[in-house]
Amino acid sequence: MANPPPSLSLKSVPPSSGASPSSSSTSDRKLFSAEQLILNLSNLERRENALHELSKKRENFHELAPLLWHSVGTIPALLQEIISVYPVLSPPTMTPAQSNRVCNALALLQCVASHADTRMLFLKAHLPLYLYAFLNTSSKSRPFEYLRLTSLGVIGALVKVDDSEVIRFLLQTEIVPLCLRTMENGSELSKTVATFILQKVLLDEVGLEYMCTTAERFFALGRVLGNMVASLAEGPSPRLLKHIVRCYLRLTDNPRACDALGSCLPDLLRDATFSRCLYDDPPAAQWLEKLLQNINIGGRAPQGLAHMFVN
Repeated sequence: MANPPPSLSLKSVPPSSGASPSSSSTSDRKLFSAEQLILNLSNLERRENALHELSKKRENFHELAPLLWHSVGTIPALLQEIISVYPVLSPPTMTPAQSNRVCNALALLQCVASHADTRMLFLKAHLPLYLYAFLNTSSKSRPFEYLRLTSLGVIGALVKVDDSEVIRFLLQTEIVPLCLRTMENGSELSKTVATFILQKVLLDEVGLEYMCTTAERFFALGRVLGNMVASLAEGPSPRLLKHIVRCYLRLTDNPRACDALGSCLPDLLRDATFSRCLYDDPPAAQWLEKLLQNINIGGRAPQGLAHMFVN
């Protein structure tokens, strides 16, 4: 938090050039409201309401992320909210009220993770690590699922903007196994966000190389993707299937992975099982067609798949 502004004074925020008096006045009122709510985060008696209001209205405060980051004591207050529920994660005794309160704090951290001026500051402070305890839970109750989904949203905000530095940081942590765990055991929505995160990892050259360096990593991902495909045959989800297909297609950009997929790609993706599911999504249908084309061109008969990942 280097070089914070001296205060949250309105004087430190210049009005937009060319703005009409009425629009400038409205902007000032919104900014004053945001500043007051941020100050309230440091007051234990007012924090819960401030969390709720800021989370609910965060889309209206365009510069909320820098204000949150640079205001004194705000990020520690949000971290305090996160850490406070660690004791109720195991055994799983968290209440809906506790979950909602922490999710409001996570929503503000997602705002910080999304903003161009604060994203790397957020990352360099290693703040994503505070969320991993929530991704490592196994309870399927709504409070825990809501917490997992909101935590994934913060990570998703980080990877949404293509940046190899972000991917390198995440690969040094436990994000890959945590996403794979969620892809196996989470709700459909949590699975979708976790698969999107893995997709963004794979789309980066560093991420693709990481996932294809060893047979263990590749087949861990392949097993989870294959299980998800099998489950989607019983209950299709076009959005989730789209991310799965994109992950498989990206893997074919690695020659060894493409060879392996020639033998281990689920048959359900080779036939017409998901034709109806992808009917309204031409890009996803084209990805599947390209995936099968790549495998037919680059794939080969198995000779003991693990040998393909030995340098």
